[in-house]
Amino acid sequence: MSSSKVKRRVGKYELGRTIGEGTFAKVRFAKNSETGEHVAIKILDKDKVLKNKMVEQIKREIATMKLIKHPNVVRLFEVMGSKTKIFIVMEFVTGGELFDKIVNHGRMREDEARRYFHQLINAVDYCHSRGVYHRDLKPENLLLDAYGNLKVSDFGLSALSKQVKDDGLLHTTCGTPNYVAPEVLNDRGYDGATADLWSCGVILYVLLAGYLPFDDANLITLYKKISAAEFSCPSWISFGAMRLITRILDPNPMTRVTIPEILEDPWFKVGYKPPVFEETYEANLDDVETVFKDSEEHHVTEKKEEEQPTSMNAFELISMSQGLNLGNLFDHNQEFKRETRFTSKCPANEIINKIEEAAKPMGFDVHKKNYKMKLENVKAGRKGNLNVATEIFQVAPSLHMVEVRKAKGDTLEFHKFYKNLSTSLEDVVWKSEEDMQEQAKK
Repeated sequence: MSSSKVKRRVGKYELGRTIGEGTFAKVRFAKNSETGEHVAIKILDKDKVLKNKMVEQIKREIATMKLIKHPNVVRLFEVMGSKTKIFIVMEFVTGGELFDKIVNHGRMREDEARRYFHQLINAVDYCHSRGVYHRDLKPENLLLDAYGNLKVSDFGLSALSKQVKDDGLLHTTCGTPNYVAPEVLNDRGYDGATADLWSCGVILYVLLAGYLPFDDANLITLYKKISAAEFSCPSWISFGAMRLITRILDPNPMTRVTIPEILEDPWFKVGYKPPVFEETYEANLDDVETVFKDSEEHHVTEKKEEEQPTSMNAFELISMSQGLNLGNLFDHNQEFKRETRFTSKCPANEIINKIEEAAKPMGFDVHKKNYKMKLENVKAGRKGNLNVATEIFQVAPSLHMVEVRKAKGDTLEFHKFYKNLSTSLEDVVWKSEEDMQEQAKK
């Protein structure tokens, strides 16, 4: 396998593939060239932070997050700034998303769901006690480490997509509202703590039921269901769990159950053990101040990307594979995911051109840069325009891996798009002898 070549470097970190993408930020896999440690780096657009007047709040919350060392919260190590970007260096979590377990195996047993809920409440309680609120708890932010422990990501950082108005309360408009509290949707201002708890209640419901409590293709109908807390529990959920969910999914934030009350709830208390960990009260916060200074002496150096596909080393390949089974990397039938991959023996430029030829007739605008593509559907779907990001990686001199990832929009629409795309790319996708035999049987 070829050695990993740096496509982009920020300070002492070598940047690799993109592992997440949002409206305000992108997350890249990276390696500390001094220690060899693998990290995730969240890259924010400095102009958007300034435009939304979030500088002081972001500075305060990043400083707080640097002090937080909790077993169920993704660590924030350091923050750096260039002239146009903010780089937040975080712990790299290898076990994938918690909700992939639901997608792949269905609803959880109550004891398993309760264990994850214990860890979620521990994380939320700890951060709230330090004045840090998540405001955007959803499946993408619930990760698992290599040992199967829950790690909540993006605590304190989701304020980037929110705005504080003159009343001192948070205000937001939300693209995917299934996990969002009624008071957030009605835009009258809300308290971060009670809004986070509502999201925890929706998460607990999904773990136990295997589907969302509030779901409707029509957004207005969905908003009405959430505002009225109009949901029902399936028969297999126990009375104790049902009672706790109902107390959390109270549409009135003033009467909604609090964390101290959850900790005393009979269903919650079964098998509960408070987390034991060493608290950190010291951290160097100098970097938080320097990030927003315009002086070039405080800026981190960035090296431009090379005009070639990023090479992948063995660790990166394994980190993308569930259960350390490399066979999953080359599974052409990865359904119900927000991303999928295929391998090809074609040259990288040919793969790019074939994807463009296939996407344009489907109504997508295509933007290309350095073996990456962004495909944007000009027609809005159920959750806005579907945006798809693709990137090509060199696995070996004559073998490429192509990652196709939903960047924005509805997951079901993404699956439909990928099915059509894979049909158009049949001559590009590499098939093993085993695949060919399987296809012949069908």
